[in-house]
Amino acid sequence: MMQLKEQVAIVTGASRGIGRAIALALAGEGATVVACARDVAKLNELAEEARRVELPGKIIATPLDVTQRTAIDGVVEQAAENHQRIDILINNAGITRDGLMMSMKDEEFEQVITANLTSSFWLTRAVSRHMVRARYGRIINIASVAGVMGNPGQANYSASKAGMIGLTKSVAKELGKRKITCNAVAPGFISTDMTEILSAELKENAKKIIPLARFGEAEEVAQVVLFLAGPGSSYITGQVILVDGGMHM
Repeated sequence: MMQLKEQVAIVTGASRGIGRAIALALAGEGATVVACARDVAKLNELAEEARRVELPGKIIATPLDVTQRTAIDGVVEQAAENHQRIDILINNAGITRDGLMMSMKDEEFEQVITANLTSSFWLTRAVSRHMVRARYGRIINIASVAGVMGNPGQANYSASKAGMIGLTKSVAKELGKRKITCNAVAPGFISTDMTEILSAELKENAKKIIPLARFGEAEEVAQVVLFLAGPGSSYITGQVILVDGGMHM
């Protein structure tokens, strides 16, 4: 059976990498996925792929810049009006502006906090209003192992992801009585566009500190998200699940 049949999900950062894999996984279980990102061309390719392979659900390409609060509110309200429900929110959109803390510019810190953390708050606030009325919801924040253990050269990124973890726990406590769960998934090194630019030496050194001795795949993260979005996770909330090959334990 399709565990997400007739459910509606919003996924940000859906045009590539982990977000793309999550959108396909949710649609594969019957969900209608409002796939959001700035890259409209890649979103259209994603929606076309879902049609081509005849997934039981569907993907709706939805342009969105998550740094714009009014745009977020518009997308959420339009989704609720079109589908009469929002069951799942995946806060996945994020950016990096790496650099050593001492030389990091204010705007480089603020841009990452806004894109990664503040946008997640805006989306969660907007979507939760609909979930509270329905007395049901699944909110899943894509954090990072960097938010758990920190990472040199990523003070801004690590802070944003640590903030997402704190947001997750607070939302879980606030909304639990309304049958709304909120959890975080914290990936480690995953093979995506963001890790593709790393040097071969850095990749090999990273693998040496990963017990499974390899980078993960976006689809492996998506399967964890799929579980948290489905009925089998109904008694799990406020948790941070690391998908990092054992790097942090």
